[in-house]
Amino acid sequence: QVQLVESGGDSVQAGGSLRLSCAGAGYTFTMYCMAWFRQAPGKEREAVATIGRTGSTTYADSVKGRFTISKGSTKNTLYLQMDSLKPEDTAMYYCAARSLWSGPTCVTTSSDYNYWGQGTQVTVSS
Repeated sequence: QVQLVESGGDSVQAGGSLRLSCAGAGYTFTMYCMAWFRQAPGKEREAVATIGRTGSTTYADSVKGRFTISKGSTKNTLYLQMDSLKPEDTAMYYCAARSLWSGPTCVTTSSDYNYWGQGTQVTVSS
């Protein structure tokens, strides 16, 4: 059974940094895409960053230059380094993985990801 477990969420002040981690377990195959999504109260879930099997990345315009997605030394670990945090970054952050091939660039639609973590809360105060 595939499991994704996020950690690292916290409450910080604007301008601060956080590093989110996602540990995957229960599978031996390589996910084609892994991603971080976030969902704020009353808003739709949105893709923050994706990383493909070859290491190619995509970022939402709102986080470009501030967030960095990366994989750990083991294929089942995913990170999101978040710098220069803003109050509008406040949300529940979810780790997601897609085991199906969808092309050289990872998709950014939540319904296209078939594995999800439970989420970790990030709160940024002004």
